[in-house]
Amino acid sequence: MTEAKKKVLSGAGLRGQIAGQTALCTVGQEGAGLTYRGYDVRDLAANCKSFEEVAFLLLRGHLPNSSELTAYTKRLHDMRDLPVTLKEVLERIPADAHPMDVMRVGTAMLGTLEPEMSFEQQYDVVDRLLAAFPAILLYWYRFSKDGERIACMTDEPDIGSHFLALLHGKSPSALHREVMNVSLILYAEHEFNASTFTGRVCASTLSDLYSCVTGAIGSLRGPLHGGANEAAMALIERFSSPEQAVTELRAMIERKDLIMGFGHAIYRDSDPRNEVIKGYAKKLADEVADTVVYPVSEAIEKFMWDEKRLFPNADFFHASAYRFMGIPTELFTPIFVCSRVSGWAAHIFEQRANNRIIRPSAEYTGEEQRPVTPIGER
Repeated sequence: MTEAKKKVLSGAGLRGQIAGQTALCTVGQEGAGLTYRGYDVRDLAANCKSFEEVAFLLLRGHLPNSSELTAYTKRLHDMRDLPVTLKEVLERIPADAHPMDVMRVGTAMLGTLEPEMSFEQQYDVVDRLLAAFPAILLYWYRFSKDGERIACMTDEPDIGSHFLALLHGKSPSALHREVMNVSLILYAEHEFNASTFTGRVCASTLSDLYSCVTGAIGSLRGPLHGGANEAAMALIERFSSPEQAVTELRAMIERKDLIMGFGHAIYRDSDPRNEVIKGYAKKLADEVADTVVYPVSEAIEKFMWDEKRLFPNADFFHASAYRFMGIPTELFTPIFVCSRVSGWAAHIFEQRANNRIIRPSAEYTGEEQRPVTPIGER
């Protein structure tokens, strides 16, 4: 093996290595950008009125017509409530637990209560998770914060507005409903990222879908993956003005501090998801007459491009968009889960349909073979 090849395999996180085939998504390909089953994500965000349309596309293979969407939306609506036993488990999770741990526990527990007995049930399982995730997160969150046992059913027509209604106890505005649906669409799928690949590796062992999704949640929990939107918000809220942001960012770069929310492993010049969510962040900023968060965000964006030629990824302006909708920072990454489970499951289905266990080899770099010294001689 050449030294250059060793560097690619061991020092670059397997970037650039083909690890399998998929018909679900393209990321960063010239002339294609980000597509779901051949549709540009910007086109989907502009023309699909609900996340359910895109979830249906990823899981069923085509965009639904009106009757299919109506039936699918009702199906998910009717699956939103949680078993009493799961609610009791959620009540026992500490208030200071990481919300991603809640999502992981909730998924695993639901899998023991409503197990996938055969792969023929896989659509039922993923639809159940799509429907139940907002309540799993927000039943725990509201109970842990104020002791309130919220109703897990709402009359909201889609998952995005259902999430906001559970969080705030009221129906969201038309703009907030639109932004949440767009956000879920943008986060739904992204090829062989770390969490998706985790799910596919688990699926390749013929494990159940709950186990695959639980593993994917564990990978997404890391700050170098899904946690980037929380880190971006932590950065933005440090500054009270664009001028302060520029001054302190320059010092951070001199110290070689890691600045989250910028650059991407695949995209080279821009992230197509960013241009969409940035526009909505601006609309939300105007709605609340914001004079700090959005201007600071723009200043950071400009500085990072001018100084480092780094562009915002999908996470950066999602941070301010979520903040303007009153979503606590700690819930940012779990929203990612509520969306990405559609992509994870589509990949799991794809793996199951043409399976071979994923078992790569490693290049050994340890000691040469040696004898065991008796314990009395060590």
